[in-house]
Parts: sequence; C-alpha cells; structure tokens
Amino acid sequence: MQLFTPLVVTLSQTLLLAPLTRAITIDVNDPNSFKQGAATVASDMMTFYADRDSKLIPGKFDGTWWEGGAMFMGLMQYWHWTGDATWNEQVNSGMVWQAGPNGDFFTSNYSSYLGNDDQAFWGLAAITAAELNYPAVADAPSWLSMAQAVFNEQASRWDDTTCKGGLRWQIYPIQSGYRIKNAISNGALFQIAARLARYTGNQTYSDWAEKIWDWSATTPLLNTSEWHIADTTTPATDCTDHGDIQWTYNYGTYLMGAAYMYNFTNAGTKWKNGVDGLLAKTISLFFPSEYGGKVMSEVACESIDTCDRNQICFKGFLSAWLATTTQLVPYTLGEIKPLLQGSAVAAGKQCTGLSDDAHCGIQWYNPTWDRSSGIEQQMAVLGIFSNNLVFFDGSSSSPNSNYTAPKQPAPLTAGSGGNSTSNPGAGASEAPFDPNAGLMNIGTADRAGAGVLTGVFGLAWIGMLIWIAKDVGE
Repeated sequence: MQLFTPLVVTLSQTLLLAPLTRAITIDVNDPNSFKQGAATVASDMMTFYADRDSKLIPGKFDGTWWEGGAMFMGLMQYWHWTGDATWNEQVNSGMVWQAGPNGDFFTSNYSSYLGNDDQAFWGLAAITAAELNYPAVADAPSWLSMAQAVFNEQASRWDDTTCKGGLRWQIYPIQSGYRIKNAISNGALFQIAARLARYTGNQTYSDWAEKIWDWSATTPLLNTSEWHIADTTTPATDCTDHGDIQWTYNYGTYLMGAAYMYNFTNAGTKWKNGVDGLLAKTISLFFPSEYGGKVMSEVACESIDTCDRNQICFKGFLSAWLATTTQLVPYTLGEIKPLLQGSAVAAGKQCTGLSDDAHCGIQWYNPTWDRSSGIEQQMAVLGIFSNNLVFFDGSSSSPNSNYTAPKQPAPLTAGSGGNSTSNPGAGASEAPFDPNAGLMNIGTADRAGAGVLTGVFGLAWIGMLIWIAKDVGE
C-alpha cells in the first residue's frame, strides 16, 4: 500500500488544484471571446452582489456605497457592448432606489458622511445610461436628469473661499475629508460637466468644464507641464501641497473629460494638448515596461499587496474611459487598442480561482492567479473585457483588421439619437450650498458612518448632534 501513497497524494493534489488551471482565454480577434468572458465574469460578480449582507437595500454594498454606482455603470456598458440584459433589472432597481426622491443620489441614509466623489460616481453612471440609450425606468427621473441633479448640487459646493476655487473631498466640516481638495472629486465633476456639455449642447456645462480644468491646473492636482496628477492638496496650504500617490482613476477621469471637450469643441487645441499629455503619462505610469508595456497595473499597491477594495476596481474605470477616448478622439486608437487588448488577455489568466465560476485576481501581469477574489476584482475585469468590444464592428462577428477608427458609434447626444429627457434644474436646490445646512437632520445611524471628528470643534459637534437625536426621538 505504501508504494501507492505518493501516487494517491499526487492525484489528490491534482484534483484539488484542477479548478485553478482553468483561465478565461481571450482571443483578441474574436468578439465572442470577449462577450463570453464578460458574461462569465459578470455572473460571478453578481453572485457576490446577491450574497451581500445588505441585499435588502438595492444598490447598497456592504461597507461602501459608491461602488454600487460604479458597478452599475460597468453593467450598463456590458449591456451596451454585448446586448445581454440579464442584469438590467438589478441595475434599474439599484439606480432608482439610490437616486432618491430628488434623483440626485444624496439621500438622507448616506448624505451625512459621503464625499463628493461618492455622489459623482452615481452621476457618472447616470450620464453613461443617457449616452448609451440604456432603457429608461417608468415613473422615475430620467438618466440625464439624474446626472444634471448631481452636477447642480456639486457645482453649488464649489468653494471660492479657499484656494480660489475647487471642490472639497467631503461635504461637511465635521468630516476629516472636508480639509482636503482631491483629484477624483474635481476630476469627476469636470468629466460630468464635459459630458453634459456634449450631450445637451448647453454652454453652461462647457463653461463649468473649462472652469474646473483651469482651476485644477493652478494646483498640483493637474500639472499641465509634466501632466502629473496629485491625489490630494489642502486649503491649509492654499492648495500648494500635494499627496502624490498615483492612481489610474485620477488620470482616467481627467483624460475622459478632456476627450469629451476635444470632441465637443471640434478638436480644440487646448483639449488636444490635454488628451495627448494625459494619455502619454497614463501609458508610461500604468502600463509598466517590466510587464511588457501592454498590461495595466495599479502600480501604487498591486505588487506590494496593499490595494484596498476601492483601489482594486479602479482599473475597470480606466479601461472604459480609454475605450471611449478612442471613439471621441479617433487618432488615439493606435496607441490605446494594443494596451486594452494586452490587458484583457492578461486579466483572463487571473480568472482561475476557487470555483466553477471565474474568480479573478488583481495582478493582471501575473500569469498565475494571485489568490485574491471579490466583487471589486470582478468589476475591474468586466470593464476590460466589455470595453474591448469597441474595436469590433457591431454588425459583424469578425473584426476588420484594417480599419483605422472605431466602428462603434460614439456616445450619443441629444442631437444624435439620445432620448433621455433633460431637466436643467434637477436636484434638491439651486441655492448656494451651505455646508452647515442639513446637519440638523443627521440621525444616529447616519452619524456612525461620518468621517473622523477631531479636536474641540469635533467634540462640540458630537454633543450637539446627540442632543438633536435625543430631541427628535422624543
């Protein structure tokens, strides 16, 4: 019997490891390869979504709120590129529920502790729905009006009292992020403004896009000489200091806004320079030569295994925004296409984990599964798989390898077939934003998610809010 023990052990190990050897194989010349891969990843992603503790709240993830809007944005793109409406009901219920009665994604359940970037991602999902003619939901605000509501409320928070402008990261003075102005909050508002300008043709949105870009360029958040994007700066230094951790989504959101403005202004020089500068920097930073130069990496955290759940999904956004850039700025196709294709092939090799589904890892550059898994990993891979379909002619099952511009139509506008209804006055109020208003309505449950309170000022606020909660309860 002992003679067979090594064989038994080897066979057992083989059986145990068998599920780990089944990657998703991507053939960059076959659109069905991307569609099938995306379908598998989406199914596994939605299994995580169905199993969450907060499953009774449509659109709410455990421990985070903004990622719901980000996931739905990815599923809208998946629907657009593949035609698969399997998950549309979940998208619709989550979007409408979280939009709230004003359609502004600023409901009382979460508004006491949100950042501007959190709300903005839901707004980005809404404008994506409008641009793709994603099916409207009956008796709910239009997708376009939801994006307009987010824009209106965030524009009202523009802070001219410090740094001569800019949007703070978080919204209320009791939040630690109120003391920061960051790239993703300002970049996301810039992107929303640019996309609304192009969709509606309204000059007000274009003016705001210019304003946000120009202000950002006066700070380390957008260095238009070296095309370096700092993650944060602070009013305490008049926005001269800089937190320099490099993230894909910071570069992606400013690049995407510049691409929309390039398209809207018919190839304006300012925006061409922005696209060229940011694209070159994005490629040099996030497609490292040590991985062959064609595989996207979240370089600040992946190789040292420190990515948190937020950072894990960032690459999916950059994937989508690079794909859309090829539609809006066609001359970028030659640079972007091999990067997205190479990243998709690499990402497929990471989708070998744990089960008959396809749990994907983080390190796309690693040909062996990195043993991480989660809904955020699936979101990122879904983004790279789905958006590679931009390179195929939608009327054919095979790509035309000789074309020099994307065959898929660019994002729609009101003048090119977009059917979402506009409501320029959408949102809770057009009055100037008062960061202290609304604090009177923060309940005990909401306060639990608020930012860190510091110093005597923070303690005073805690005492006041406890008194209010007690008074309301009585």
